[in-house]
Amino acid sequence: MNELMGELSVAFCETFTMVSISTLGAVLLGLPLGIAIYVTDRHLFWQNRVVYLLSTVLVNIIRSVPFVILLVLLLPLTQWLLGSTIGPVAAAVAVPMSVAAIAFYARLVDSALREVDPGIVEAAEAFGASPMRIIATVLLPEALAGLLRGLTIMLVSLIGYSAMAGIVGGGGVGDLAIRFGYYRYETEVMVITVIALVVLVQLVQTAGDWVSRRANKREKR
Repeated sequence: MNELMGELSVAFCETFTMVSISTLGAVLLGLPLGIAIYVTDRHLFWQNRVVYLLSTVLVNIIRSVPFVILLVLLLPLTQWLLGSTIGPVAAAVAVPMSVAAIAFYARLVDSALREVDPGIVEAAEAFGASPMRIIATVLLPEALAGLLRGLTIMLVSLIGYSAMAGIVGGGGVGDLAIRFGYYRYETEVMVITVIALVVLVQLVQTAGDWVSRRANKREKR
């Protein structure tokens, strides 16, 4: 039992590493990409049909590929970027999780921004606000609750992705479940890892809901 708890703590550290790096990539790249999709659409200040089509098609292509296939598909790129396809950092940065997270969050950002009242944007434009000022002081604050809800949804999905990363030696809780629960037929290990993942997802969802509700109350004030 002590050995299992030690393995479980290491696996959770690896899962945390994968999810953290992927989340950082999603925020740094997925947020600007989602904003670009929104503001280059029709009837907005940076309308650009070519940029809009290219970005939205790219996001849709990535999101249409099942994550397990994306894991295998991007292994050569992982090897080229990091020199390794083994380990939690490889599974996260070496693109599968990060690429999936960026595309997923970009679409969630676009959806959150579309919930903002167009009249507010038009009023800011009428007062002569620059596009960057409108994005920073109007769009993002007004869509903050939706952006936080989207971030919560993405985090829950990334926890599931990290479990699948164990298939290609990515480490984490999924790798532990496969090595012990599947290959060694240790059912109790599988049950413990499932319970641990359920608890983790519940904690993330509860915290995300609380933060987004707080942001929504501030907006209403």
